[in-house]
Amino acid sequence: MVLLSFDIEEFDMPLEYKGEIPFEKQISISQTGLERILDILKKHNAKATFFSTVVFAENSKHLIERLLNEGHELASHTWFHSEFEDKHLKESREKLEELFSTMVTGLRMPRMMPVDEKEVEKAGYSYNSSINPTFLPGRYNNLKVSRTHFKEGNVTQIPASVSPNFRIPLFWLSFHNFPLFFYKKLASDCLKKDQYLNIYFHPWEFAEIKDDTFKLPGFTVKNSGKDMVERFDSFVGWLKEKGHTFGTFQEFQKQIQR
Repeated sequence: MVLLSFDIEEFDMPLEYKGEIPFEKQISISQTGLERILDILKKHNAKATFFSTVVFAENSKHLIERLLNEGHELASHTWFHSEFEDKHLKESREKLEELFSTMVTGLRMPRMMPVDEKEVEKAGYSYNSSINPTFLPGRYNNLKVSRTHFKEGNVTQIPASVSPNFRIPLFWLSFHNFPLFFYKKLASDCLKKDQYLNIYFHPWEFAEIKDDTFKLPGFTVKNSGKDMVERFDSFVGWLKEKGHTFGTFQEFQKQIQR
């Protein structure tokens, strides 16, 4: 099973690099990207999971309703993208459920931040996908964490996929910067070894973000916008041709618990 997921959030990354972007533009850029993602998934009849902040969801109700109507799963990306307190775990889950009358069972922390697993369980989540089990200077050092899903208390941990050899991450930056044939090789290796693939992206990657005022490094905007739409469309088509199925995290969790 291929687990496609998207962290749908206010596009505040320029602020990390001392760039400028008003809140309205943060939301509109992510909305544009989300529409393009949904169109690609609909074209290929592929299901996915969307981890949304409450801030983005409240400002994009029509798009959240569309993704739910098209059979995708809504999960929590907490309340804000750049501000977090433990209380936001439970509050964000309950708010998303209230806004969209859907069951929210999964969590992904913004920027894959560490989180107290006892607090995650207490907040009512049954799975958490907030671990990138690799080493990335200045960001992650999770080489001792399991590459594949495992149970922690009553919560299923579903780490992002990394290659069986050397733990090369298959996250969004790899997709943008690796040659596509090499990324496909890593994806094939994961599917063969683990029987599933868990990869994540963001809607703003599919929008036009090459803007000098954002001050984003070149490696974050390479193959973005229309180039990303074409690249991702091609990749999903390739996975379908290989006979792989697409599922939500909720479907995957049920499968591994059988």
